[in-house]
Amino acid sequence: MPVGQTKDAGWQIGVSKTLPHPIDAVWRLLVGTPELWLGRGATVPRAPGAEWRSDDGVTGELRSRHEGDRVRLTWRPAGWNHDSTVQVAVSAAPRGTVLRFHQERLAGPGERAAQRAHWQGALARVERALATADGDSEGAPLPSDR
Repeated sequence: MPVGQTKDAGWQIGVSKTLPHPIDAVWRLLVGTPELWLGRGATVPRAPGAEWRSDDGVTGELRSRHEGDRVRLTWRPAGWNHDSTVQVAVSAAPRGTVLRFHQERLAGPGERAAQRAHWQGALARVERALATADGDSEGAPLPSDR
């Protein structure tokens, strides 16, 4: 099977990075400023089954939300004829927080490549926002790193 293709979930992509910020700060930014990763105008619903929409036409439904851990939702941009599933998760790491974006049920390698670029951009936007919140364009170290 080609890289990125699974037997059960079709094509998938994942991007992750360890950010030098505490997990609670990363989580608050994700759910408090979802336009960084869901698109302008989007909100992260609280109740499973609740719908969400971004100003650029991406729609979906919340599948689950585990505070301080992960959000799982469907993702369907305007022009797609199918839903995909996105999970954004945070986990504590020795030097900060691992932020992961994972998307499955993609239509093929082209969609996978486009979504890889999308989630890499989202991760970069989150990273910049965290650095700006710390008042340091390079990202402030954790107290344990000083």
